[in-house]
Amino acid sequence: MIDQFDDQGRLRHLLTLDGLTRDQITAILDRAEAFLRPPGDLPAWSEALKGLSVANLFFEPSTRTRASFELAGKRLGADVLNLDISTSSRAKGESLIDTIYTLEAMQCDVFVVRDAQAGVPEFIAENVEDHVRVLNAGESHVNHPTQGLLDTMTIRHHKPDFGSLVITVLGDVRHSRVARSLAHALDALGVAELRLVAPDNLLPDENDFPGAMITSDADRGVTDADVVMALRIQKERMTESDIPDPQEYHRRFGLDGERLRLAKADAIVMHPGPMNRGVEIASKVADGPQSVIREQVTNGVAVRMAVLEAVAGLPTESPEDYAE
Repeated sequence: MIDQFDDQGRLRHLLTLDGLTRDQITAILDRAEAFLRPPGDLPAWSEALKGLSVANLFFEPSTRTRASFELAGKRLGADVLNLDISTSSRAKGESLIDTIYTLEAMQCDVFVVRDAQAGVPEFIAENVEDHVRVLNAGESHVNHPTQGLLDTMTIRHHKPDFGSLVITVLGDVRHSRVARSLAHALDALGVAELRLVAPDNLLPDENDFPGAMITSDADRGVTDADVVMALRIQKERMTESDIPDPQEYHRRFGLDGERLRLAKADAIVMHPGPMNRGVEIASKVADGPQSVIREQVTNGVAVRMAVLEAVAGLPTESPEDYAE
C-alpha cells in the first residue's frame, strides 16, 4: 500500500481508512464539523481551493458520493470537472493511465476516483506527479473511506463514547466496501463490539473483520445494539444467498419496526443509500424518529470538504471565516 501521508505527516492521498490512527480520523472529523450549518442556512463556503482543479472520475454509477464531492469542491472554490465512463475516451479504448496523463497535462490537481475494479485508486496514486492527490470514492468491494468517515461522524453526533457501543451492520456484508471502511474507522476509535449480519452465503470472511461478531441470525445481531445500519441488497445476490425473493429477504433480514425493537430504545438507524424500501429496510423505519439517514448525506458533504482541504495541503481557515 502506498504511503497516504507525506514526509511532514500531512494527508496526501486517501485510499483507505485501514491503518489510520484515532487521532488522524478524529482530526478529519473535527475539521468536518466546521462545515456543518443548520437546515435552511446558507452552506459553508470559502476560497481555500481557489485555483486548484478537482477531477471527479466516476467509472461506476453514483449519486450521493459524486454529487457531494462536486458540491464539496465547489464550496471550497475549486474548479470541478466531472467525467464518467460514458463520456470519456476509456469508452473508445483509451487506457486508464493515458486518461490520467491527459488530465494531468490539463493541470488537474486532485483526482476523485470510483471504479468497480479493486486497486484502481492506488494504481493511479502510484503513477501521478508528486503534486497530484488521489481520493478513493469507492473501490470494488474493498474500500470507501469517505463513506466510512461520514458514517463515523454521524454515529459520533449521537453516540460519542465508541468504547461502549454495540454497532450492527445488516445485509450483504461480503460485497460491501461500506462495511469494510466503517470497520476500519471503528477499530481505530476502539468500538466495543461490531456485529455483522447476513445470509450465510453473503457473510464475510472473518479475516476481513477481525474481532467482529459474524452471524446469520438477524434477531441476535440486532438485540441490544446502539446503532443498526442496513446495507443495500442487490437483487442478483438473492439467488446467491438462496433467498428467493425480496419479501423473503425482508422477513428474514430486513430492518422493520419489530426487529428494531430488539435494539436499545435509543438506537439510531443508518443506511448508506440507495435504499431498497421494503427489502433491507421498511419505510416506517427509514423515515422514523430513530433514523439518521438524511443526516448521513449532510455529513457526507462536510467530510468531503474536510478531506479535500486536507489533501490540498493548504493552511486551513478558522470556522469564523466561513459564510453563515
